[in-house]
Amino acid sequence: MNKKMFLSLFAGFFFSLTALILAFRNIPVKDLALYLGSINYIWLVPTILISLASFILRVFRWQWILKSHKKIPFANAYHPLMIGFMLNCILPGRIGELARPLILKKNEDIPFSTGLGSIVTERLFDMICLITLLACMLLFIDIDSSLSVKVSQYTLSADTLKSIAIGMVEFCIVLIAGIIAVSIRMFREFIASCFLKIPGMMFFISKDRQKRFEEKAIRPLIGLMDHFAQGLSLLQNPGKIVTCFVLSMTIWLVQALSYHIMTFACPGLSIAYTETMAVMIIICFFIALPSVPGYWGLWEAGGVFGLALFSVAAEQAAGYTLINHVVQIIPVIIAGIVSALIIGVNFKQLYRQTQDTV
Repeated sequence: MNKKMFLSLFAGFFFSLTALILAFRNIPVKDLALYLGSINYIWLVPTILISLASFILRVFRWQWILKSHKKIPFANAYHPLMIGFMLNCILPGRIGELARPLILKKNEDIPFSTGLGSIVTERLFDMICLITLLACMLLFIDIDSSLSVKVSQYTLSADTLKSIAIGMVEFCIVLIAGIIAVSIRMFREFIASCFLKIPGMMFFISKDRQKRFEEKAIRPLIGLMDHFAQGLSLLQNPGKIVTCFVLSMTIWLVQALSYHIMTFACPGLSIAYTETMAVMIIICFFIALPSVPGYWGLWEAGGVFGLALFSVAAEQAAGYTLINHVVQIIPVIIAGIVSALIIGVNFKQLYRQTQDTV
């Protein structure tokens, strides 16, 4: 295990453990066990099916992004995608994001940079969709005016959440403007030249450290910007960009539906689809932090916190979040393993390749 992977795993363990303690510190184990026993597990079937349907939509979106470079058969896009998500669930460092373009390069002869650019593009579309949806949820759903949720030394109220939503809308507008700017080559080159000047401005450190800072921080940042620009260039025109945005929004609406169906299995948990969507988005923001494989701890903290906004009892929130977490990731792991067996992935070799690209 290299130094970066070790640091990633250590940070993930710290965040996950802290989140797990915060999520369950006031929930008696006996009460949680009783609630888990009262869940109607027959609802797991439609929840799993609809969740997997969202991954089928992800395959279509990836095909659409790559289409201008090369038309990829459904199966040849599906297997790398599921393997990538499976690896994100069982290994630290989210190396599945690197595994996908490596598998695509081997099986479809698509350059690694193009495949990685397509994934960076996916993630930015996802971010825009999630921020937009959460802002809409916080602005328009009915949040209890007496809400008071303590987070460390801060207290969240309904008014605070409305202010956060307005800030998210403003951030989303700036993000979209930034994406448009980065897609312009001249602007991208100007930004890169500005970044490269930063180490030289750090007169308080030695030349060797300036050079190391450029290699470890500035160059990767410029590379990420170039990968995104390359991925966005695959969409070629505004019509394709709009289509990709619609596909991305549909993915998250379907994913939210799977979360909502799971609420029917949980006694005493009665929240609207829009409220379930808000909880799902909050979980997504929580698990964006470093975590142990499978996002354990952060997922639960995000779910308990999100459901607390809608006055859901702690043991109900914890029970729902735990079961839904298992339901959302276990089928993905199984599907990824099956895909790996079908196309004959050598995990040891793939892992070495991902480490070489970090």
